[in-house]
Amino acid sequence: MSESNIFKVLSDEQRRQILQLLKDGRMSAGEIAEKLSVTPAALSYHLRILKSADLVIEYKSKNYVYYEINTSVLDELILWVGQFGGKKNENKNN
Repeated sequence: MSESNIFKVLSDEQRRQILQLLKDGRMSAGEIAEKLSVTPAALSYHLRILKSADLVIEYKSKNYVYYEINTSVLDELILWVGQFGGKKNENKNN
């Protein structure tokens, strides 16, 4: 997925909140829905978009589906954004 599509996915507050919850580790859909006070249908919609952007990975275990952040995509995005940061001013007195 291109950077512009990832930014579009991340532009939604609810999806950013899901990623914030998942930064501490894997969670089930039920746990996420409870923490965010959203309906299962709304959560499913946002998780589907996050999965399509490869920002979230889905794992199935018995009767549960768990989600966690795909850090490799975020690492690539950080590197891409970092190229626009410019060089640090090493000599601040000049």
